[in-house]
Order: sequence, then C-alpha cells, then structure tokens
Amino acid sequence: MDRAPGLSVRLKLTLSYTGFLMLAGTLVLGVVWAFLLRFPPSAGIDTLRELLNPRVFIGGWGPRVFVPAALVVMTFLLVFGLVGGWFLAGRMLAPLAQVTDATRRAAGGSLAHRIHLPGRRDEFRELADAFDAMLARLESHVAEQRRFAANASHELRTPLAITQTFLDVARRDPDGAPGDLVERLHAVNSRAIDLTEALLVLSRADQRSFTPERIDLSLLAEEATETLLPLAGRRGVTIETTGDVAPTTGSPTLLLQLTTNLVHNAIVHNLPDGAAGTVLVRTGAAPEGVTLTVENTGERLTAGLVTTLAEPFQRGSERARARRADGDHVGVGLGLAIVRSITEAHDGTLALEPRAGGGLCVTVRLPAAHG
Repeated sequence: MDRAPGLSVRLKLTLSYTGFLMLAGTLVLGVVWAFLLRFPPSAGIDTLRELLNPRVFIGGWGPRVFVPAALVVMTFLLVFGLVGGWFLAGRMLAPLAQVTDATRRAAGGSLAHRIHLPGRRDEFRELADAFDAMLARLESHVAEQRRFAANASHELRTPLAITQTFLDVARRDPDGAPGDLVERLHAVNSRAIDLTEALLVLSRADQRSFTPERIDLSLLAEEATETLLPLAGRRGVTIETTGDVAPTTGSPTLLLQLTTNLVHNAIVHNLPDGAAGTVLVRTGAAPEGVTLTVENTGERLTAGLVTTLAEPFQRGSERARARRADGDHVGVGLGLAIVRSITEAHDGTLALEPRAGGGLCVTVRLPAAHG
C-alpha cells in the first residue's frame, strides 16, 4: 500500500515530550505566581504584596522582571525537552529499529537472522520474540517445502525415466513381445498416477479447503478396515478393530484417507509373509478430544527413524522399498506425510512411537465434537 510521507514516530514522541514539558513548566510558573500573590512571605509582606498586585505587575514589574525570567526558563525547557525527548525517544524505539531491520532481511530472503532482543520482558521484547518464533517457523516451513519439491521431482522423474527406457528398448527391438511392454508401462503409469493423486491430497489438506462435518472416527476405522481386508489376507495379517464412538468434526473424505493410510501402512510395514502379523485399530473418546490408534507388528524401529517417518517420501525399511511380487506395493512414500497434514488441518496432533517388540504405534488426536 502506497502511503504519503509523514512525521517519524521518533519525532512525534519528541514533540509530545516537549509539549508536555512546556505545559508543565507553564503551569508551574502560573502556580508559583498565584501562590506568592495569595500567600507571600512574612518578610517585606507589604512590599511583596504591592509587587504582586496585578496592576503593579502588569504596569511595570512583570514585563521588566518576571516575564523575561519566565521566557528564559521556558526557552531552557523547550531546548531541554527537544534534546532530551529526541534522546529518550531514540532509546525507546531502538528495539523497534531492530525488528524493522530483521523484517527487511526476511523480505530479502534471509530467514536465518534472529533479533534475540536482550532485557526483561516488555511490549517490544514480546514483539521481537514473536517475530523470532515466526521466522523460525517460516524458515522450517520453507526448508520443508524445498525438500518436498526436490523429493517430488525425483519421484516423478523415476517413472518417466523408466517409461523412456522401456520405449527405447521397444524401438530397438520391434519384434519383442508387445504384451510384456504394455504390462510394464501400465505398472509404471499406475505408480505415477498414485504419486500425483497423493500430491493432490496433500495439497488439499494443507490448504484446508473443506467444509467441516460431524464424523464418527470409529465408523471410518471400520470402513477402512473392511476395504483393506483383502490386502491383509494376502499378506497373512490379522486386523482387530475395537473402541468407542469417537465423534469429531472435519472432512469425511480426508479423515477416511487418513484412516486408510494408517491401516494400509500397518499392513504393508508388518512382519514378513508367513509370519503371524497383526494390526490393532482402536478409537477412544474423552471430553478434551478423540483418538485413533493404529498399532502393528513388524521390524524393530529406532526412535530416530520413527521421527522421520512423517516426512514426505520416507519409508520404514529397505524391504519396504521393493515392489511386492503379488502386485501390491508400499506406495509412494507420502502415506504418513498425508496423515500428518490432514491431522494438522483438523487442529489435531500426530504421535509416532516404536513398539517394544517391533513395529509402530501411531496415535491421532483430534478435537471432540460437542453438541
């Protein structure tokens, strides 16, 4: 927004200090004169009363003695107020100048700068601390977006490169089996479509472009479980669903996507085929919120690895990176990233903890629906 130039805040404060000081000086001189006029000292009382008589004061003594002295005092107060007010205003506004400098740096692209304003807490220091916190969060968000863009570019480039390789081989060998080529291209194209759809879901969750509705998480858990029962059966994984009614508000589509992703990850990242893997899906309700917990057996995970699983394109193990022989694959590495984004879009929290015997426990906490 374009604005017309005006007086600086420092000059306004200086003029305010000076004006107040001049007013106070005028009032003091007036009070002194009135007080002496009414209650003069005992010594020379008649002479002093005569001098302070308004007719005598205005007629000669006032203009010759009192007024010049008052002008000298007021001039001193004016100069003192301007100099002192300018100095005090500069001291008071120094923290604001640091905030302004940090803002200009941030506008220029430097998000690593922090104000770190010293001293005890006051309005300026609260502003500086809030600005530092905003810069830290913005820097983290920008870094995350850059990593996401780089990873997404890499993931999208992979199926395109594979497709190009298949087409080059087919062009060099026109007598090759076309059915096999079509099948491979179909698989690669399906992966690219899955990745694109996952990116769209992630973008929609980040933008919070949905109308909240009243939802029961327990019903979503049952729906997601029923949908994924065939996959669990092929992998020899048993799913158990328990819990109470868990009413919350949000997007039914996004929360179903959240629940499906959690159950799908729990099935895929489980014990190897032939072992008795399990997935436990629980819902709970309390006055302060509702919970959805998904636990699964599987490989032992370190706490350091678990903290990275919700990052985009992170997978739990090298085994999970390979495509399954039965045609099921582990996805595109956005499952838990989508879960986290959907959770945050619903003002909830996501907690991931490694299980002592191996596997993962994921807990989503959302605000409870009231009324």
